[in-house]
Amino acid sequence: MNTDLSGNSFDESQDSAEQRILVGLAKISLALKSQSWQDAGQHGLSPTQAQILSLLQAKGKGMRLSELAEGLAVTPATASDAVRVLDEKGLVQKMRSSQDGRAIAITLTPKGKTLAAQTSCWSDLLLDAVGELSELEQTVFLRGLIKMIRKLQETGQIPIAKMCVSCRFFQPNRYPDSDRPHHCSLVDAPFGDRNLRLECSDQIAAPIDIADYNWEKYQGQSL
Repeated sequence: MNTDLSGNSFDESQDSAEQRILVGLAKISLALKSQSWQDAGQHGLSPTQAQILSLLQAKGKGMRLSELAEGLAVTPATASDAVRVLDEKGLVQKMRSSQDGRAIAITLTPKGKTLAAQTSCWSDLLLDAVGELSELEQTVFLRGLIKMIRKLQETGQIPIAKMCVSCRFFQPNRYPDSDRPHHCSLVDAPFGDRNLRLECSDQIAAPIDIADYNWEKYQGQSL
């Protein structure tokens, strides 16, 4: 029987594998938080302000204040304060929404676009850490992240991500004996797990029944 150095059985350890994973995620979260403060601070921004620039850049079009708050999982008041500062810095501007003339859309200014490109880049520290994983480990890790994010979305703990696995264009395991088993009907091309996206600007959410069916098929469970 496997034992630790104190002679206790590993199977009798008080902390489960799930708890150890949570500890690991918490440590990574601390690194992300610390780095986000450092990266944003270099440009005179708070992390929330930098995240708004990044979100607007990723969206590629104006967003309402409520959409920004939802996308960052912050209160409307927090988003409003951050937008006000960004507006004063000349990084964003408020315009009438092209979809609803009564609504105000927040967009990036040319200066904001330039800064967004700089602040949205991950630090070398984090890239190097991910680079320590082999291609297989990265793929398995990505699949695990997708599964966790989907669960957190279902329970309303995080904003809905525009992932491949919930997209109407996603056709999972269409080519089961290939290293690129999935198919994207938007670009009409096969792709593998390594290419699954967590946030795609072209994603259109599939109806719930189709999304659930595709998820089961993606997981390789019997249908």
